[in-house]
Amino acid sequence: MKSSEGSTLPFDYLEGRFADIQLLRYRLNGFEQLSLLKKKLIYYLSEATLFGRDITFDQNGRYNLRIRKTLEAVYMEETIPHDTEEFQALEVYLKRMWFANGIYHHYSADKFQPAFSPDYLKDALLQVNPARLPLRSGETVEQLCDNLFPVIFDMTVLPKRVNKAAGEDLIVTSACNFYDGVTQQEASDFYAVQTMADADSDSPISVGLNSTLVKRNGQMVEEVWKVGGRYSNAIQHIIYWLNKAQTVAENECQRRVIGLLIDYYRTGDLRKFNDYCIEWVGEHDGTVDFINGFIEVYGDPLGLKGTWEGLVEYMDEEATKRTLTISQNAQWFENHSPVDPRFRKPEVKGVTAKAICAAMLGGEEYPSTAIGINLPNADWIRAQYGSKSITISNITDAYNKAAHGNGFKEEFIIDVETLSLIDKYGDLCDVLHTDLHECLGHGSGRLLPGTDPNALKAYGNTIEEARADLFGLYYMADRKMINLGLLPDEQAYQSHYYTYMMNGLMTQLVRIAPGSQIEEAHMRNRALIAHWCYEHGDCIKLEQHNGKTYVRIVDYQQLRTLFAQLLAEVQRIKSEGDYEAAHLLVERYGVKVDAALHQEVLGRYRQLNLAPYKGFINPQLLPVFNKDGEIIDINVNYSESYVHQMLRYSSEYGTLI
Repeated sequence: MKSSEGSTLPFDYLEGRFADIQLLRYRLNGFEQLSLLKKKLIYYLSEATLFGRDITFDQNGRYNLRIRKTLEAVYMEETIPHDTEEFQALEVYLKRMWFANGIYHHYSADKFQPAFSPDYLKDALLQVNPARLPLRSGETVEQLCDNLFPVIFDMTVLPKRVNKAAGEDLIVTSACNFYDGVTQQEASDFYAVQTMADADSDSPISVGLNSTLVKRNGQMVEEVWKVGGRYSNAIQHIIYWLNKAQTVAENECQRRVIGLLIDYYRTGDLRKFNDYCIEWVGEHDGTVDFINGFIEVYGDPLGLKGTWEGLVEYMDEEATKRTLTISQNAQWFENHSPVDPRFRKPEVKGVTAKAICAAMLGGEEYPSTAIGINLPNADWIRAQYGSKSITISNITDAYNKAAHGNGFKEEFIIDVETLSLIDKYGDLCDVLHTDLHECLGHGSGRLLPGTDPNALKAYGNTIEEARADLFGLYYMADRKMINLGLLPDEQAYQSHYYTYMMNGLMTQLVRIAPGSQIEEAHMRNRALIAHWCYEHGDCIKLEQHNGKTYVRIVDYQQLRTLFAQLLAEVQRIKSEGDYEAAHLLVERYGVKVDAALHQEVLGRYRQLNLAPYKGFINPQLLPVFNKDGEIIDINVNYSESYVHQMLRYSSEYGTLI
């Protein structure tokens, strides 16, 4: 579960821009001071992270890998002129594809529309050495074009990676590659049987998490992602580097964690995944940690299948003092939550929180990444064994540095007093809300006995993100924040209340195409909260000044009361598995867009000449060897360009095509 997010600087965070993307760099603060053992562990885990890239591409669409390799071959063909409009349009399309791990926008899930023509691409492909193209046995270049061009150029063919429109068959109309020849009803029935069969288990599995569901000869079959199964070659490379990481683990528990993950990858056994999660959540002593595997289910319209992701991290010790304070008081927060006592945890177990530095991003976490993560996702593991929460301090720092002075706040914040408030407290409150969201929000509450954890289906992700956000919002204004030394005074929280409501009501609309509705789970969550509070109270106003719309909050304490009321209802929905209430809440408040306001916001944002999305180039970790071939250090290179990194990754870590 995740939180989604100018000048000459000592470290150059800004890298480049294309389409609606601004590229940034992140710095590995304190890496040089780590021991050689820890550096080697980070390096080996980073290699395991990068070898998952092709899996994510394939999961996001069955044609992605062939299209990527086809376009990369054209891009690298020296005989093709690079100064034409069509080549430059192809370059932008390819850069967008790299960024999104496929031909669908990483946020909206809409298919990219190329600004180059089919004739241009075909002529270019005929100039490429066929050996460099992803031709299947006996396939010609012309046949390759016939197979791929409808997917690239016809906007009616597989138009949406993840469709969440109510009333449609979400599987048939989604291009994600988790199902083959299966309808939504068939998949739901198939996994309902598995869930029922496992309902009485003390350790239920995450049904469907690591497989592709296909129909063969009229029968449903799961193609499991494991050694010897689907994605075997990529997984074998991941295991190779995990084995090396195991040899330099910081402690015995960490060594067992890596070993259990290897066993899970080899067998595909979801009970071994449970064992791995339990051991992982109990490992607290290491400086280095990682996420590697099929984790988050946002990319599946049914919320079952885990998209592959990787993250390598090491502790930010200074920032962790803040998260440690929060986690040590988890029981107090749970006891004082404004939800029905039936839905609170009588005993909060194993909640740990750290601020970390990302050392390598991979799969679904790259190039666009979360700023906070809380795992594992299984509710029963969280209840019995706890969870780990992280706030990614160097990523947050890069975002904040890049945003300073870009004119966004001055354009959308209502007055200089509110702007001054946000300038004073905004960065601190943003980080604190992420900590509260990840450490306490996702870890709070419980399901009633017998409640199916997948009962909310397509609305589950949005409800869960709303629950965590509301928990954090409610406690931001609590005197406890000041008593714990997390906020300096009783005014600070107001900065976050304002920016949150402004984002949910208005400014996040810059990420929506004209005429579209909101589909991404985090955006739906923010819209749901903002619009529900706007409708149910009189503390929020939308005012017009000089033809522009602004948010004004006239009563911050009343807004906190509304957050409490909505949190109580959202927790009830989650705890009872009330699908109908989730459906009504999300569809009424989290989906629809006011067309006139949307047009205004887009116009104002366009004048700022800002990119609405940010993503990162990874640092390059370079081992230094002695004359005997032993690693004696790991150097960090920050100079690799986006294009070079993407082409290098396709060459060095391409395993599935």
